[in-house]
Amino acid sequence: MIGALTLDQLRVLIAIEETGSFSAAGRKLRRVQSAISHSIQGLEESQGVQIFDRSARTPRFTEAGRMLVAQARQVLRQAEVFELSARSMASGMEPELSIALDSFAPTPPVIRSLARLQATYPNLTVTLFTEGIGAAERRVRDGSATLGVCALFPASAQDLQASPLTEVNLVPVVAPGHSLAAEKRVLTRDILAEHVQLILTDPQQKSGPSFAVVSSRVWRFVDIARRLEFLLAGFGWGTMPDHLVAPHLASGRLVRLPIDDPGVLPGGIGLFAVYNRKRPLGMGARWLLDELASQDWFAVD
Repeated sequence: MIGALTLDQLRVLIAIEETGSFSAAGRKLRRVQSAISHSIQGLEESQGVQIFDRSARTPRFTEAGRMLVAQARQVLRQAEVFELSARSMASGMEPELSIALDSFAPTPPVIRSLARLQATYPNLTVTLFTEGIGAAERRVRDGSATLGVCALFPASAQDLQASPLTEVNLVPVVAPGHSLAAEKRVLTRDILAEHVQLILTDPQQKSGPSFAVVSSRVWRFVDIARRLEFLLAGFGWGTMPDHLVAPHLASGRLVRLPIDDPGVLPGGIGLFAVYNRKRPLGMGARWLLDELASQDWFAVD
């Protein structure tokens, strides 16, 4: 009950609108017509508004009554959501699941996992953050995200629990019109250092990352998609996740640089699902963690 208003009165009001009369509403709700009339009368008196015009033989909705029927439907829908959410939380389901997704992570397996999560737990509210380098881990640490899917995970982070998902292969690429693409010499560190290197950077780290940076001329990007655009435009060279550049390599819009130096090309970067050890996972987060771990991360849809 909200004051003198009850959900049952709203159900009666909606039943009258759906069936067209008090008597038909009574049959639908399996009540005598007098009980239906009494419920509506109590609703009108408690709210101080005339819902039905009774000047004719058959009561008709007033303009205010028609508006209140629409409001009644909204209230009952919210009440149903409230009940479902309460039951879910009582069974161990968290009220909301927030996920932070690193730009290194392949998108299709995350989409598949979230689709299955919604099909399994349709009433679970999910919030997704797509983040640049370093931001997914920060969201997990500050509590604004429950789960993070991120690369470049620091092994020294004792506050986070990490579950390995896959390994992302990095490929050194450049546009076909760039001078490095026509270079006949073996691509040593000294030769690469002569050219602009396009790298990802963490905006909250003032000096930016030094990981596999060999050039004295560096353009720093927060957004990996924007960095790809500049690579395609021929502004420099850089290492990119294989799954992001594979279509451009196949079409000839990018070419792979023949680099054989582990200091420049580190190979694979681990991708992890991370969460804060001090914050126990709810039912939805545990389900999603298992689903992400079971994915074939580079399967072709």
